[in-house]
Amino acid sequence: MTAFPTLPSLKNGQRIVVKIGSALVVDPQSASPRQAWLESVAADIARLRGDGVQVIVVSSGAIALARHQLGLTRRVLRLDEKQAAASVGQIRLAQAWANALSRHDLNAAQLLLTPDDTEHRRRYLNARASLNTLLTLGCVPIINENDAIATTEIRFGDNDRLAARVAEMTNSDQLVLLSDIDGLYTADPRVNPAARHLPLVESLTDEIEAMGGAPPPGYSSGGMRTKLMAARIATQAGCAMVIAQGKPLHPLRALMDGGRCTWFLPSPDARSARKKWIGGSLTPAGNLVIDDGAVRALLSGSSLLPAGVHAVSGEFDRGDLVSVTDMSGQRIAHGLASYSLADALRIAGRQSDEIEAILGWHGGDELIHRDDLVLNDRACTQPA
Repeated sequence: MTAFPTLPSLKNGQRIVVKIGSALVVDPQSASPRQAWLESVAADIARLRGDGVQVIVVSSGAIALARHQLGLTRRVLRLDEKQAAASVGQIRLAQAWANALSRHDLNAAQLLLTPDDTEHRRRYLNARASLNTLLTLGCVPIINENDAIATTEIRFGDNDRLAARVAEMTNSDQLVLLSDIDGLYTADPRVNPAARHLPLVESLTDEIEAMGGAPPPGYSSGGMRTKLMAARIATQAGCAMVIAQGKPLHPLRALMDGGRCTWFLPSPDARSARKKWIGGSLTPAGNLVIDDGAVRALLSGSSLLPAGVHAVSGEFDRGDLVSVTDMSGQRIAHGLASYSLADALRIAGRQSDEIEAILGWHGGDELIHRDDLVLNDRACTQPA
């Protein structure tokens, strides 16, 4: 008998990203926030938080909220009009989320990002550090693309891809795309009554990707095609993704209770693929020489702390690849530096709780975080 994979569940997640489109946030008749719906989502988030799950929200809706307010009612807007609408609407969107979450004693935190912020390594590290700190402080980050300063057309479906990038960046377990449809079908069910719902996608084949169609009419700029693009980004990063119906109240609760949806399973070798990239694809920009205690710590799975660093050389900035060698010169690992050469020289050999006093800022306790570090094969054979 064939064993079928167990479907993921929000109840088992530790950190999830929830992407919400404009059509869910904004009432098309009044061009105002769907406040009752937002409050139901906030209640769902509070329930998840009570179960120990951290939640990040990627929310569209800024432009849609400001169009009527500014008299921009044409279907197609110029870029400068979109930028103006985003500037006005972002305030309304953030306030709507803050009001809804505050009813559950949750603090909303606004972040405006672009895909470039998640692809340029230094900005990536800054954004990741900010998000991790906000989550540690118990906040609910509300993220939207920084449309107000876009220099090219605000592209179709960016928030789907942005949500996937955020899930990748924050090592999230699951990405939830709330939509106006309850998952992926073999064809568009609005035009083909024979279309079959797919509750599970184990891998993104060419056949699956061909099922993505054109974006729906109205305020939403997404569509199944961009959701499948997001699925590829998320699953390759080791994150499960789900597409679920978002229109009714309490959509996350419905998903937790087994509501109809489509789950995309993470790629089984996703984590190792990134590790291989760190370990062998780039030329190190510098080198850290570590003592025997630090070697043992790395071999046991720990991060590299500055206290164990004996010497620093090269020319590197934060986020650049560096090699790690022991006192005899044997290469132990490759990793992505959390500090620049100048800063690493100042904190090498010092305790992590001294970093802020030495540098005047704190970029993390580690010189290389274990998630950004790959041990050399030879080092892995040494006794810890």
